[in-house]
Amino acid sequence: MGKLIEGTWFDIGYETKSNGGRFIREDAGFRDWIKDEPGHRFQPESGRYHLYVSYACPWAHRTLIFLKLKGLEEHISVTVVTPDMLSEGWTMCKPEPNYGYTHLHQIYTHAKKDYTGRVTVPVLWDKKTHTIVSNESSEIIRMFNSEFNELTGNADDYYPVTLRSEIECWNNFIYPNINNGVYRCGLATTQPAYEEAYDNLFDALDKVESHLSKNRYLLGSQLTEADWRLFVTLIRFDAVYVGHFKCNKQRIADYPNLQNYLKELYQTPGIDEVTNFFHIKRHYYFSHTMINPSQIIPAGPELDLWSPHNRELLFK
Repeated sequence: MGKLIEGTWFDIGYETKSNGGRFIREDAGFRDWIKDEPGHRFQPESGRYHLYVSYACPWAHRTLIFLKLKGLEEHISVTVVTPDMLSEGWTMCKPEPNYGYTHLHQIYTHAKKDYTGRVTVPVLWDKKTHTIVSNESSEIIRMFNSEFNELTGNADDYYPVTLRSEIECWNNFIYPNINNGVYRCGLATTQPAYEEAYDNLFDALDKVESHLSKNRYLLGSQLTEADWRLFVTLIRFDAVYVGHFKCNKQRIADYPNLQNYLKELYQTPGIDEVTNFFHIKRHYYFSHTMINPSQIIPAGPELDLWSPHNRELLFK
């Protein structure tokens, strides 16, 4: 997995002994914002920004989804790394277009020579000031949601002011128990830590399943940021998390409401274009050698994502 320590790359994994075998995710190191405000350092300009992503990573997937939903592809360029994250961390498929770098950690040290922290995707890069704006996906998607509207003419709002408190409640429930919950299962190094995460994960999925029996989306009839943040975990669940991360109580396909909800979101125009199951499976099974030392990638499962769903019939 690797980490930069004072600007030097080290091939080291996560430390869990001090946490009772629990996986603890580090906070993002770059947390600036693009704002459509006079005088702000990072302005929403066409062609100014570059996004480094992995199709495999759920956090990066969020940003690709919002890039698609908000019509930003012609304004923000993208580099997709390989699905293999091995001794040098995230690696470019070919030298990236801004500086010719071959590894993502070089982008981090270009922004801050003595950077200490994990080298993660997504990375939102500013070509004008030659630095990282943000590597926090939850904040990048909000920049994409609102700060480029005048440039694109796309006013679709997935974080409306009137629903923000409810969206935050769902995000604060879904992130620790489901989004990060699958990682807390898969990267736990003691049985109690794994079972604690496992129980929290499936209790949370049961709650969402029940909620979706009465609501088309998490916030009733309106599709919001909270749905897309949940989606990136659900779409990987049956293909990877059930087996690789030992989240095997039930598949998403075994939850009637969650499965149909997942299909509706996946069938949203353009979402399949930014969802790459080859990269998803290849990354987890090939890169996580501490879990899968043979690096054998499963041939299955077959996923039913294009058959009709019933969400529009249930909630007219």
